[in-house]
Amino acid sequence: MTNPVNKPWILGLTGGIGSGKSAAAQHFIDLGVHLVDADNAARWVVEPGRPALARIVEHFGDSVLQVDGSLNRGALRGLIFQDAEQRRWLEALLHPLIGEEIASYLARAQSPYAILVSPLLVESGQSRMTQRILVIDVPEALQIQRTMQRDGSSAEQVQAILKAQADREERLRHADDVLVNDRDHAWLQQEVERLHHFYLTLRGGQS
Repeated sequence: MTNPVNKPWILGLTGGIGSGKSAAAQHFIDLGVHLVDADNAARWVVEPGRPALARIVEHFGDSVLQVDGSLNRGALRGLIFQDAEQRRWLEALLHPLIGEEIASYLARAQSPYAILVSPLLVESGQSRMTQRILVIDVPEALQIQRTMQRDGSSAEQVQAILKAQADREERLRHADDVLVNDRDHAWLQQEVERLHHFYLTLRGGQS
């Protein structure tokens, strides 16, 4: 039995599109922090051979499969996008499984604290798995500019995504720590290191 006192506490890391959340996450990984990305967990649970994929095919039919037997995300998105009831069915199936996947991955952590990165940390209720929340925040104009550069999308498209994600104020309301990422990469790295050293002094995520 491992001593529960040494069990890593969990930091939730979130931020809107174009905030630099992935870059910040990578810096934490480079510092040796065990990290799980909720988006990856969402992909793992629907891999071929996993029960969730069989349930999805049973419910929606073979049209949601690629030729190789993997999930055709585009086709599934098309089916649930217009139909709130079907979307709720899918979320009810997947959310608990994604939660289990995340929990089992976090349980393997050897670092003093571990990180759950999720763009929907607040909305999905995944924040309940964490002891502390770090929000990577960025002024909206910069968010739009960065996302347009990265994805080649229009300002309208980016604004539509921003509307669909948690309201910035809502995210900040849940934050224990906020990193305003409006400078260059080197500065972001420095800030992550500063936070990392602070987090190493915390017991259970609380100062």
